[in-house]
Amino acid sequence: MARKSVIAREKKRERLVQKYAARREQLKKEGRWDELDKLPKNSSKVRLHNRCKLTGRPKGYMRQFGLCRVKFREMALAGKIPGITKASW
Repeated sequence: MARKSVIAREKKRERLVQKYAARREQLKKEGRWDELDKLPKNSSKVRLHNRCKLTGRPKGYMRQFGLCRVKFREMALAGKIPGITKASW
């Protein structure tokens, strides 16, 4: 489980990206780079990092499910993810 402060920081970045998305797009289109530099650093989309929705784990993230590999496996084996079964042949 990731620290609460790290998870909160990532959520704050997500909010900033959403808040400034239209403004950043407009400034880029007009080529006003000096004004773009004055916006908060964390409002840039490239500063986001995918994290598990349950634990906040940054590594082993599965984009399709929004979970890390550990939680995905636990939930899949428990039958909590529809359509996912353990492979057997």
